[in-house]
Amino acid sequence: MKTQQPIRFHNLDAITEWSTQHADEIYQVSRWGEGYFQVSDKGDLCVSPNRKTAGPMINMMEVVEEIKSKGIEFPAVIRFHDILRSQVAMLNKTFRETIEEARFNGSYCGVYPIKVNQMREVVEEIVDAGAPFNYGLEAGSKPELIAALAMNMNHNSLTVVNGYKDKDLLRLALLGIQLGRKVIVVVEKYSELTDLMKLSQEIGVEPMIGLRAKISTKSSGKWASSGGDYAKFGLTITEILQAVKYMKSIDKAHCLKLLHFHIGSQIPDIRTIKDSINEGARIYAKLWKEGAKLEFFDVGGGVGLNYDGTRSNSASSTNYTIKDYCADVVYILKQICDLEDVPHPNIVSESGRAITAHHSCMVTNVFGALEIGEASNFNTDKIINENILVTNMRDLSIELTEKNYQEVYNDATKLKEESISAFKLGILTLDERAKLETLYWQICKKIVGSASRDEYAPDEILHLKSQMAHQYLCNFSIFQSAPDTWAIGQILPVMPIHKLNEKPTELCTLVDITCDSDGKIDNFLSADGPTNTVPMHKLVKDEDYYIGLFMTGAYQDIMGDNHNCFGRLNEVHVFMDDDDPTDFYIEEVIMGNKASTVLSTLQYNPETLAQTVKYAIDTQVKRGKIRPREGVGLTDFYENCLKSYTYLKKEK
Repeated sequence: MKTQQPIRFHNLDAITEWSTQHADEIYQVSRWGEGYFQVSDKGDLCVSPNRKTAGPMINMMEVVEEIKSKGIEFPAVIRFHDILRSQVAMLNKTFRETIEEARFNGSYCGVYPIKVNQMREVVEEIVDAGAPFNYGLEAGSKPELIAALAMNMNHNSLTVVNGYKDKDLLRLALLGIQLGRKVIVVVEKYSELTDLMKLSQEIGVEPMIGLRAKISTKSSGKWASSGGDYAKFGLTITEILQAVKYMKSIDKAHCLKLLHFHIGSQIPDIRTIKDSINEGARIYAKLWKEGAKLEFFDVGGGVGLNYDGTRSNSASSTNYTIKDYCADVVYILKQICDLEDVPHPNIVSESGRAITAHHSCMVTNVFGALEIGEASNFNTDKIINENILVTNMRDLSIELTEKNYQEVYNDATKLKEESISAFKLGILTLDERAKLETLYWQICKKIVGSASRDEYAPDEILHLKSQMAHQYLCNFSIFQSAPDTWAIGQILPVMPIHKLNEKPTELCTLVDITCDSDGKIDNFLSADGPTNTVPMHKLVKDEDYYIGLFMTGAYQDIMGDNHNCFGRLNEVHVFMDDDDPTDFYIEEVIMGNKASTVLSTLQYNPETLAQTVKYAIDTQVKRGKIRPREGVGLTDFYENCLKSYTYLKKEK
C-alpha cells in the first residue's frame, strides 16, 4: 500500500477521494490519541478504553445521543474512567517491568499529584486503580492534604506533602503518621524542618522527612522557571547539608527518608530528563555517604504529552514515550548508585498530566458561523458620478484571474486603505464605502479560491486565507473549559466527532460565547505542525454539529473560572461494558452550575434578585405598562432563568 503524504490544510481542495484515513491524518488522531481514540469506518470518533482494537469500542456519537435522551444539555464534560485506570496501570507496570529488566534493587512507589485534577471522582478512581500497585497521593496545600488523608487509606502507599507549610499543615502530616500512614513531609525551606521537629517532639511522633533539592538543571518550554538557581521551591546544596547536620545533631538523621526535585511540567525534551536524573542521583549518592540514609528518590513530575501530534521537543509535545522516561530514570539512577557504591533507592514519581489528560474531553455543539464579508449580496452596481475608488475596485474584480491574483490583491488592498482615508476626510459616502468593502471581500474570496488550487501560493495569500476563515460559534467558554489555550497558548486537540467519512470544506477558527475577544481558539495541530485554522464541515440548517476538545483532564477541568458567570459544565461519566450492545454505560451524571449557583458564589442572593425584579414588574403592572397576566409570565421567566443551565440552549 502506498504511504500517504501528510496533508496541509490549505491543500484540502486537492483531495478528490476522501477517506477516514485522511481524517485520521488531518486531525492527528493516531498520534495524540495514544491508541485510545480512532476514527470508525462510519465516520464517528470512537474510544477504545483498553487500547485493543478487538476490545470494546465506544462510539462517541452514541454517547452523545444517550446524553441527549436523558435531557442533559451541551456543552458537557465526558469522562472515560477506564482510560484513567488504564493510564495508572500502564505507568506502574512500565516502571515495574523496567526495574525488573534492569535488575534494580529498589521498587516503584508512585504518587498522583492531586493539583492536576482534584475532582473527587477522579481521585477516587486513581486510588482504586492504583491499589494493587500501592500507588499513593501527593498534596501541595492544606485542603489537598485534608482530602488525601481521607482518600488514601492504603498503609503501604505514600502520601507526599509538597509546597510551603504552616504549623497546621505540619500537624496534619503528623496526624497521618499517627494513623499509620506513610506521610512524607518534603521540606521546601529550612525553617519548615525546625518547625516540624518541634511539633513532632510535642506530639511524640517521629516524622518522615523529604528534602527538596534546587537542582541546576532547567527544563525548556513554558515551565522552565521551575528549575535552576532561581526556582521558587527547594533547598540549595548548602541548605541541604545544613539540614543533614542539624538532624544528626538531634540524633534524628534516620527521619530523613526522601530526596526530591522537580524541574517543571510538560517537559518536552528527554535530554532534560536525563540531565536532571543524573544530577539528582549524584546528590542522593553523596548524601547517603554523608550519613543521610535515604530510602526514596522522588523525580517529581513533568512527564509531557504529545498534544500536537508532532512527537518533537516543541512546547506542546514530547520527543519520548513513557517507556523511554521510565528507562532513563531507572538505568541512570542504577548506574550512578553502582558507581558511587550506595544502595538503590525506591523510586517515586509525581506524574499527573500523563495519568489524567486523555480521560476527559469537552463536547459542544456549534451554534453558527461568522464569515468575513458575509453581506456579499449588497448592491454594488455602478451609478452616475460614483467615486473613482469604487470604480477602480469594481474593475479589479472584473480583471481578476488565476494568473494575476497576487497583483490584484496588492492593488485591492491599497485601494481599500485609500478608501478608509477618503471616508475619514468626508470624500466617500457611507454607501460608497459599503460598496468598496463588499467588492474588496468578493475579490479576496476569489483570490483564496485560486490560492487553494495553487501548490505554490505565496505565504501572504495563505495568510489571507487563514484570516478569512469562518469563525464557528461554539457553545462553551474558553476560560472555563480550556484556560491553558488562552493563558499560555497550549495546543489541545480539537475536531468534529462525526462526519469524519465526509470531506471537511471549511477552514475555521473557533469562538466561544463569552463577551471577551480572547474567547477563541486559533492555534491547532496539523500534520505540518501548528496552524491557525482547523478543517470543519459546512453547517447544515436544523442539523446538530458536535466538536470535541480533547486531553482536558489535566488542569483544564480544575482551573476553569467563572468568566461571564458560566460556571461548571454538565459532566457525564462513561464506563465500558463489553456485554452492552453499545459497549458502554453512563455510570453517573453530575449536573453543571445553574445561574443561581454561580451568582451565589459571587455574593449575590438569588432570592433577593428574584424579589427585586418581581417588585419592578409589579410596579409596572400597577402603572398599566404591563398587563397582569403578562407580569406573572415575566416573573416566572426570570425565576426559571435563575434555575437554568448557564450555557446557551438550542431551540428545537
